[in-house]
Amino acid sequence: LRRERINSSIEQLKALLGPELLKQQPDSKMEKADILEMTVCFLLQLMQQNQQQRRELNQAKQAEADFDDKLKDPGIVLNTCQTIKDEEKNPKVLWRPW
Repeated sequence: LRRERINSSIEQLKALLGPELLKQQPDSKMEKADILEMTVCFLLQLMQQNQQQRRELNQAKQAEADFDDKLKDPGIVLNTCQTIKDEEKNPKVLWRPW
């Protein structure tokens, strides 16, 4: 019974890894150890991708929070408005090559 469960699980892993297995060893018969090793490698890759995506998501959330904090600070908004008004009063000369 135990051996049947192990073999069944390995066959399920083999089916789940189908395309990955074909990339690695297209014409050879896979040993159980090979299937287990490839499964571990595949899962490690997935975990690394997941960690990278979480880091990127956290960075995006932090940037959004920083932006929201700046919008809530009236001094920053007023300084920006003042800068725009100053630029309107003193327009920069546009350089024209002709």
